[in-house]
Amino acid sequence: MKHIQIRELSLAAMGVALIAVCSWISVPSLLPTMVPFTLQTFAVCLVTALFGLKLGLWTVGCYILLGAVGVPVFAGFKAGVGALLGTTGGYIVGFLFTALAVGLAVDRLGRRVPVLLSAMALGILLCYAFGTAWFVLVYSRSSGAIGAATALAWCVLPYLIPDAVKIVLAVFLTGRLYPLLQRRVFP
Repeated sequence: MKHIQIRELSLAAMGVALIAVCSWISVPSLLPTMVPFTLQTFAVCLVTALFGLKLGLWTVGCYILLGAVGVPVFAGFKAGVGALLGTTGGYIVGFLFTALAVGLAVDRLGRRVPVLLSAMALGILLCYAFGTAWFVLVYSRSSGAIGAATALAWCVLPYLIPDAVKIVLAVFLTGRLYPLLQRRVFP
């Protein structure tokens, strides 16, 4: 078994910290049932585009695990298994699908702008799909039945433009930061 190098561990720790800080940057939603606006998806896309599949997925998984064990890294400084099992927990788990899509794309197709744009858009759509399905399931059990159109209106439509902006910003920063990550401080 290959040991994790200090460089990879340091990058993962910085990635987890970035995702956590971006989750705390939040704009409250207009309705109490809506998911808050955060920069989590931006951070997940950026970290995975920079790190690739293995380290990116591992970083996102560590972020989720850290929150699950009680460290307040989720939006609104929430934490614990209850946050993951709540109505918005599916979006947090959906970050794994985002990391998978972006990581696979950069490992197999490189970091060209069209690849990054497509992979990040697909990753966020996968997160939307899983998170919204989870939202409908949990919300229906706790508050009564909800239609797909209502769930999409609450959980997806208001976020399409902000997430498109986050994708563009993540692609831009990937182009700027990736060459810096390739430099070795010590030969």
